[in-house]
Amino acid sequence: MRTLAPSVALIPGFMLDETLWNEFRLYLPQDWSLHTAALGNGSTIRDMASDIAERLPERFVLIGFSLGGYIARQLAADFPERVEALILVASSLRDDTAQQRTTKMQAVQALTPERFRGLSNSTIAHSLHPDNASDKPLISTIKEMSRRLGYQALATQSALDRSQVPASTIQCPTLVIASANDALRSLEEADELAAAIPGAELQRIDGAGHMIPLEQPQALADSIVHWLDQPQ
Repeated sequence: MRTLAPSVALIPGFMLDETLWNEFRLYLPQDWSLHTAALGNGSTIRDMASDIAERLPERFVLIGFSLGGYIARQLAADFPERVEALILVASSLRDDTAQQRTTKMQAVQALTPERFRGLSNSTIAHSLHPDNASDKPLISTIKEMSRRLGYQALATQSALDRSQVPASTIQCPTLVIASANDALRSLEEADELAAAIPGAELQRIDGAGHMIPLEQPQALADSIVHWLDQPQ
């Protein structure tokens, strides 16, 4: 399906920056042109998608992780002529529950820009596979990403409305990738997401929690490369 040496855009997730993809990138073909996007400008999913689109090539394969998957869906729906294929990793159709929204906003309100030092270790550990929940270097890597993004990013991303992001209107080939050990986004949610996008395929990565690009970067890269190489 893919053309020779495709352009590939990578969108990270909630309170994660472009370094999320550092190890994953090592397992992709060297001739691929990679473009990392930040969840920066905009107070809505659509605003963020438009801002990212302005900084990408005319045509590209789009990979979105978690919250980045919502933004990737919006971008694919709004710019169908530009997205060659869409890969959604550990993402969902669902908006945050009322409890999740309350928890996020309480965390934001309890902090100030001066006091924010990144996501808590317990929050990060919950996002990992049980075998990785006490991996201090991995937890530190994730915490440092959130610390670099800062309090304002936490407030903006926590307040995003995820409920109106398109799925059924997406026209490009789509791959949904999930993990059975994801404590944040269930396999049921992955099934829902794949079913909602016409022709989408669902694959599972083992040995990871929610943080698939960090916990299983080679397996994730192999799955994506193999899928892109198949006739669509």
